[in-house]
Amino acid sequence: MSIKVLIVDDHGIVRDGLRFLLDAEKNISVIGEAADGREAVRQVNKLRPDVVVMDIAMPGLNGIEATQQIRETASGTQVVILSMYDSKEHIFRALQAGAQGYLLKESAGQEVAKAVRTVHSGGRYLSQKITETVIKDYIFQGRAAAESSPLDRLSSREREILQLVVEGKSSAGIAETLFLSPKTVETYRSRLMQKLDVKNLTSLVKFAIRHGVTTLDG
Repeated sequence: MSIKVLIVDDHGIVRDGLRFLLDAEKNISVIGEAADGREAVRQVNKLRPDVVVMDIAMPGLNGIEATQQIRETASGTQVVILSMYDSKEHIFRALQAGAQGYLLKESAGQEVAKAVRTVHSGGRYLSQKITETVIKDYIFQGRAAAESSPLDRLSSREREILQLVVEGKSSAGIAETLFLSPKTVETYRSRLMQKLDVKNLTSLVKFAIRHGVTTLDG
């Protein structure tokens, strides 16, 4: 039986390339695509793929937050992160969110199929270009390292609202997207800024870009 895969990336050319690579493999079948994290969560709940190949930097809901939501609602679906980010913080946050694989886009190639097969069989797959130091520090000593990330001060909902705020969404728009009241959104926004000790939107945007919450590259 084929391994069912969902591809998630906000660039169509990347999705096309991944589909070409994976559909050429025996026993792997691409059953769907999504262009952002929120659509990925919906597609997982609808299609129930075995494996999701997920980018991190996407508008609306980034890949790390989407991974956490997927692992909470569809525990049978495994996630492989495919990202340009090679920082220790991004790698650990992805693993902490529940990803079983992490690949760097620059070295992906046929590693993607290998990663899909590995996580589907219950293993963990990390890109060959991720150093042994990162593996040791962020898998075996990851819990202690996690405390160094300011994002861990925020709840999942607060991180979700943080991304939407810095991408320029109004409180009313965020409320509509998340099925909340504008007043509740404002409360979350005030609370997350207090937790991060950030005083204004400019500083919040800088923080979000620095920690990979968003790239604001459109």
